[in-house]
Amino acid sequence: MTDALFAGLLGASSLLLGALLAMVHRVQHRTLGLIMAFGAGVLISAVAYDLVADAVEFADGRSVVSGLFVGAATFFVGDLLIVRRGGGQRKSATGPGAESSAQAIVLGTILDGIPESIVLGLTILSGEGLSIAMLVAVFLSNLPEAMSSTAGFIAAETPRLKILRLWLFVVLVSGLSSMLGYAFFGDSSPETIAFVQGFAAGAILTMLADTMMPEAFENGGPVVGLATTVGFALAFLIATLEAKP
Repeated sequence: MTDALFAGLLGASSLLLGALLAMVHRVQHRTLGLIMAFGAGVLISAVAYDLVADAVEFADGRSVVSGLFVGAATFFVGDLLIVRRGGGQRKSATGPGAESSAQAIVLGTILDGIPESIVLGLTILSGEGLSIAMLVAVFLSNLPEAMSSTAGFIAAETPRLKILRLWLFVVLVSGLSSMLGYAFFGDSSPETIAFVQGFAAGAILTMLADTMMPEAFENGGPVVGLATTVGFALAFLIATLEAKP
């Protein structure tokens, strides 16, 4: 359980790192878009090879597909509620805007990160140890998200100490989510674990399509397609090396 907590904290620690980078160095919107696209590619690969493919080994495809749709629907509804509260621009580097609130933006970021953190705990249950590919995917995808959101907070003149406290809170929630994912599903049936992995995959894919990839394209332009492919390829290579005995 301690390993799961540490994995969740480590994966989310890039949120604080990204926030600090954005505070000390003004990153161009184009650069942020490319970094975000790279992180999206990494996550897509992790979803395919560390979630869906692994889940099919636990149970038949019906459990995985059911989890995919339930996860997608859950994220969609949660994201819709958070957008209405003012958290729709949580990945925007141009400033949250008058219609947004720091609380809603943080809640949205937690909604984005909880499925990823739960999966980190679940990968330990496989008996093969923590998935390095999934850990790298979570770490890399969090980095541009924090940089972009922090740049938006700074543009909105949010106090920097408050920004760091907000990200620290998200890191702690992510660590607890990873630990709870390990604790709650440790004795679950293979079908349940496959469903939960499918659920996380559906939620992550919906997050990518709804928030991360549109923001990446808006800031980075057409080149983000290449950056996404590079991220996918890197994560695929890591997963391949990890799978070799």
